[in-house]
Amino acid sequence: MNSPLERIYTKNGKIAQQIARQLIGLPIGSRLPRIDDFVNALRTARGTVQGALKLLEESGAVQLDPRGHLGTFLTNKDQTLLWEIAGRNALVGVMPLPYSRRYEGLATGLVESFQLMNIPFHIAHMRGAHRRIEAVRNRRFDFAIVSRWAAEKTCQESIDLSVLQAFGEKTYVNRHGILFADQSEDRIRPGMRVGIDPSSPDQSDLTRAECRGLDIQWIEVNYMQLFPQLENGEIDAAVWNLDEIPPTSKWGLGTFRSESAQSMSRLLSEATLLTRRPGEEVWAILKELPLKPIIQTQQSVLEGKTLPHY
Repeated sequence: MNSPLERIYTKNGKIAQQIARQLIGLPIGSRLPRIDDFVNALRTARGTVQGALKLLEESGAVQLDPRGHLGTFLTNKDQTLLWEIAGRNALVGVMPLPYSRRYEGLATGLVESFQLMNIPFHIAHMRGAHRRIEAVRNRRFDFAIVSRWAAEKTCQESIDLSVLQAFGEKTYVNRHGILFADQSEDRIRPGMRVGIDPSSPDQSDLTRAECRGLDIQWIEVNYMQLFPQLENGEIDAAVWNLDEIPPTSKWGLGTFRSESAQSMSRLLSEATLLTRRPGEEVWAILKELPLKPIIQTQQSVLEGKTLPHY
């Protein structure tokens, strides 16, 4: 057990593992916590902390610069190695099914950014914001991509999750509208059969806002089957993301008449990153995630200049 990485399994190594989790999110140039701070937080001896820091340096995970009474500063770090020493598997996010070029662009931007950060990363896809949010809460995933509307609604209802990043308007969808089986229609009228997907807070909340006060018939739908149900005449109208309307479609198209639906639609256009509350290393990593390159990559995919890869 001579190599620094093999020594991670020693007593010093176990403390090094815990220190590594803190240093993952510490920017280069920052001052480390004092030895006494580590001693108190980790409930160990000064010599063990000093040995753990030395082990992290010898492994090549960090470069430290002791500056006397000013403290010790982090001058460089190997993020991938720190992640390995910390005992972390790949960071995993979850986002909607990649049925739109906008989602493909966002997924591509995320993958590229984590590669630049040298953080192992995988992305999963799951339909329904409710399911994605619960999967983060249950620790199946480190974060979820949902609309700003769904994220803020979740944070109002519970204290265990929070919005860490917001990507800006039209990063989630361009806009929503109302589709009608009858091409001549442009508004939801009393007596219509309106499709609603309970698994999607975005679609269901927006639909209810637009239909408030109207005597309509609710038809529960899976939004992946929404187009066929319109085609087959099983529903008369449904709210949907207009990014995905086939150019050859013969459906009627309407805009929102309700002020609350119009306001909600703007919040639904923005992608946000929802994660658990602070207290673990993943928070620090996600806080450093650069938004501008992700948005630029998404736009490049939308314009056909970059091929999606995720």
